[in-house]
Amino acid sequence: MKKVKEYLNTKVLTKLVVALAVLLTLVALFLMITKTAPVLNGNDKGGDTCKSVVLVTSGDTLSGILSKQGLSHNQISEIVSVLKSGAGITGLRADRDKIEFVRDSDESPVNKIVVIPSPWRQVELTCDKAGAWKCNTVEIERDTRAVYKSGVILDGDSFYLAGQRAGIPAGILSDVYDLLAFEMDFERDVRAGQKFSVLYEENFSSGAKVDNGHVLAVSFDALRGNVKMYRFKKNDGSYGYYDEKGNGAIKSLKRTPINNAKVTSSFSTRRKHPVLGFTRAHKGVDFRASTGTPIPAAGAGRVVKRGYNSGHGNFIRIRHNGSFETLYAHMSKFMKGVNVGTTVRQGQTIGFVGSTGLSTGPHLHYEVIKDGKHVNPLTVKLPAINNLDDANKAKFLEYRKALDDGIEYLSQHPQLFIVL
Repeated sequence: MKKVKEYLNTKVLTKLVVALAVLLTLVALFLMITKTAPVLNGNDKGGDTCKSVVLVTSGDTLSGILSKQGLSHNQISEIVSVLKSGAGITGLRADRDKIEFVRDSDESPVNKIVVIPSPWRQVELTCDKAGAWKCNTVEIERDTRAVYKSGVILDGDSFYLAGQRAGIPAGILSDVYDLLAFEMDFERDVRAGQKFSVLYEENFSSGAKVDNGHVLAVSFDALRGNVKMYRFKKNDGSYGYYDEKGNGAIKSLKRTPINNAKVTSSFSTRRKHPVLGFTRAHKGVDFRASTGTPIPAAGAGRVVKRGYNSGHGNFIRIRHNGSFETLYAHMSKFMKGVNVGTTVRQGQTIGFVGSTGLSTGPHLHYEVIKDGKHVNPLTVKLPAINNLDDANKAKFLEYRKALDDGIEYLSQHPQLFIVL
């Protein structure tokens, strides 16, 4: 099967569909015989060595684990030092890191240690005849595949439920939410009959799936028209997401900071205030969320106000550029370290949902201010960032056409995948 790095080369793109069709039977056979690699537990006495694997749990320390394996204090100190200087490992993560110990026999001392901090990297420590420990980092080769999933919104559906029904993993759905939130309001823009599709990466090792990778392309039939985004590598090696014309798909601000939150009150010039009882402008949008829900910054910027007033309760105001500011109100508390003058990145937690100030229940009140005037966050035109220059745009348009051709073929043969 053609590899995607070849597929993405426009010189050979037109050959992909033919290649996929010819190899359909082989791919199906491969998928049937692929099995999950076994997880080693306890001791493995196969061959001439004895191996044991320890999964790091809460409270474990590297020194403690090494000591239980019979290593001396001096050996432990040397191993800790070698891991720090040779691999940058200074600590262990519970329920994530694994350590493999190798001996010649049950009674022999440990002569090899393999620290496994991720499925794609392992650090091997070996002991030479003089008793000195040496470190070698091994990068595990990935078998990455592009997988296509599609679905349709049914009556009463949320996008998340429809995505689950289509077989899209939860982590990928979350990434898609983050992308589409720049263009859509998932509370108001989702209707029965809308179709969507996602092309994303699955990472395999030794024939077993390990995790999911990046979203490569997404399409959604929104109320304002079909929204499409593509992940593209620029000439400088950096990646970004772009629309069909090569314009930056990642906007400077998100319309809905909290994913999948229900809109309880819209932007309005005249609204009867639920607490005060009289009509006045509602200068933002309210999103229902439970107390303590993290509030992410809608865009990168600098905190210019943080405090309390009788209306907003605990609030934060962020300046994003010369034109845009955002305000987040009714917080239960602020995120530690987020103060006036703090620079925040898009998606960084700045506080937590609450019901302080003039509020009838826990929710986020979110405002967008453009050139000093409040605007509707759900409809204002937001500036894109990271637009492509002419050279990259020409390359992108070729790439997008080729990728669309591949997506079209996969949509007709969803059991197939493209090897990256």
